[in-house]
Amino acid sequence: MSAANRLQPVSEEVVPVLYVEDADRAVAWYERLGFQKEWGHQFEPGFPWFVSVARGPVRIYLSEHTGDARPNTLIHLYIDDVDVVSEEFGVAVDEDGLAGRECELEDPDGNRLRVATRR
Repeated sequence: MSAANRLQPVSEEVVPVLYVEDADRAVAWYERLGFQKEWGHQFEPGFPWFVSVARGPVRIYLSEHTGDARPNTLIHLYIDDVDVVSEEFGVAVDEDGLAGRECELEDPDGNRLRVATRR
């Protein structure tokens, strides 16, 4: 019997980690996308922050730790209405994007997001 057949059904989730230079600045930017800060962790004052932001069931970790994630990461975010994001950030919607109707954003730290509404 394979391991997949022995596993019990559980709620599963993948949470991308994005490198950011300034967690407070990054949280403010992601709030424009509808995310809210859930929590932040710092080992002691002056150390890098590790922060969780969430938009409904979607979660992203933002880390100031240089070894946690590569700069300029690309993630796809699927939402109900890409036009709202297009208006907020002043970017055009690509009607024929690979992920559906999509627009491309870059956060203040160079991480890239393709925000899309599925067809």
